[in-house]
Amino acid sequence: MSTTSTISKKSAVSDPEQVSETMPKRKKMTVPAFTAAKGGRPLVCLTAYTAHVAHIVDEQADMILVGDSLGMVIHGMPNTLGVTMEHMIMHGQAVMRGAEKALVVVDMPFGSFEESPEVAFRNAARLIKETGCTAVKLEGGREMAPTIRHLTNRGIPVMAHVGLMPQQMNTAGGFKAVREKDQFDEVIKDAQAVEEAGAFSVVVEGVAVRLANKITKSVGIPTIGIGASVECDGQILVFEDMIGLFPRVPTFVKRYGNMEEMMRDAVERYSSEVRERKFPSDDYTYKMKAD
Repeated sequence: MSTTSTISKKSAVSDPEQVSETMPKRKKMTVPAFTAAKGGRPLVCLTAYTAHVAHIVDEQADMILVGDSLGMVIHGMPNTLGVTMEHMIMHGQAVMRGAEKALVVVDMPFGSFEESPEVAFRNAARLIKETGCTAVKLEGGREMAPTIRHLTNRGIPVMAHVGLMPQQMNTAGGFKAVREKDQFDEVIKDAQAVEEAGAFSVVVEGVAVRLANKITKSVGIPTIGIGASVECDGQILVFEDMIGLFPRVPTFVKRYGNMEEMMRDAVERYSSEVRERKFPSDDYTYKMKAD
């Protein structure tokens, strides 16, 4: 099987001449620029796991996250716990081939950073070396602050992740949003601790709106919400959730398309034409070369 399609960073889906002259020209997003966006125009963030999707997302996104959600989205795993360093490196490399302007961050998978700051550094350095990404993301609050400090002091930019933490689903008893008032102070302290440790940004997942707003006001780094609040400094969604590729839609996901329906329709029409011997027609076959 082969395909003639390729990823070209120079080509764009839209005609450059049709782009509004009022739109500012985008520069390559850097960690300092991302942090400096705190309190300004909201940061647009999406996941990507392949070069082609990264190329599409890169046209609008300030940050592309190669999330460990790829275990569920791409590999059909029941959760993110089975994702390995090899998974993250392979998909990180693919995304880097498609991204040009966005800041690319790669998740550190479960088991790759919890043992010690030294182990975390070894694995984070490997992710950056082998993928070419700019930063890593890891889950955890106060308990991971020493590790974050160890990494940032050694030149590895870290995006933190507090609130609902999918890698801790077993101890939490599932994917449970943080909505109880008596939980608020703990999460706020987590966000403040990762900022103090040197994180350049923090993902805030699955928390009540009031808590998300409190966190955003309590830290000097950008908060990136997912199932949080419009008042966060930016938003992130899993790309496949956002385009409607799966029937199950999390509460916090707004569908901006219905790709599953389109794909099912395409497969149905293809299978029908194959069975009726309508495909491939003459338009899709090779002709004899002239003598």
